[in-house]
Amino acid sequence: MEVVMLSRWVYIRRRLSNVLALGGVTMALIIVLLPLGAVLWYTLVEGLSGLSWEFFTALPAPVGEPGGGMANAIVGSGIVVGCASLVAVPLGVLAGIFISEYASNRLAAGIRFITEVMLGLPSIILGIFAYSVVVKPMGHFSALAGACALAIVMLPIVTKTTEEILRLVPLHIREAGLALGIPQWVVITRIVLRAAARGILTGILLAIARAAGETAPLLFTALNNRFWSVALDQPIATLPVQIFTYAVAPYEDWHRQAWAGAVVLISLVLLLSFVLRVVVTRTQLDTEH
Repeated sequence: MEVVMLSRWVYIRRRLSNVLALGGVTMALIIVLLPLGAVLWYTLVEGLSGLSWEFFTALPAPVGEPGGGMANAIVGSGIVVGCASLVAVPLGVLAGIFISEYASNRLAAGIRFITEVMLGLPSIILGIFAYSVVVKPMGHFSALAGACALAIVMLPIVTKTTEEILRLVPLHIREAGLALGIPQWVVITRIVLRAAARGILTGILLAIARAAGETAPLLFTALNNRFWSVALDQPIATLPVQIFTYAVAPYEDWHRQAWAGAVVLISLVLLLSFVLRVVVTRTQLDTEH
């Protein structure tokens, strides 16, 4: 009888501990998601009213006049972030692979330390650096300088996340491939990277989202442009800079367009995330079959 009562008490205690732990985790999740949900909701409420066909197709109106749009800024952001991604994503992934798979402990520790320092640097310092090494030698602001600044912002994020995700792949997976006589680079590209694809993709998306919302580096490099421009060697309009310019202006119509630009920026990041995840999922399914 005592044994039965003791077993019942242990069962009740474990159930109670499980409920309390689950409740605590759920509460923490709500606390984390609440600010994000509030920001998204407020941005949608303020910005949806400013969206129109003119907003996506027209150039900014002259100063003080209502109307106009951010078509040039939307295209400009795509160009600058796209060029930055073409540089930062492959370099960051390769650097993460090198740190995780090839570098000695001492060399990997040194590179890891530099990466963490770069992650902690304010973006305005990276913008000043890009201004010194790109804008000043060129003699003018340009989309290319903006892409270089954003690539510097993205590079440590992609490198760090790639390294951490690759380290989570079990060692026996690598050993199984090597035991079959497969070269190490084939094991990494065909087995390890595929196992870590979703995590690496998440890191890439975080880097793109961070770069897409940066303003300070672009003020020092790409500056702004109120006209159509797709030339990489000329100043170019971008959504973050345009939102900043409109937000601090004394015109109510510009404030409305700034909120609309914020909605567009968030929507583009979410759309990119959805498309990339669908592509990775389909690729993995095709590989399994």
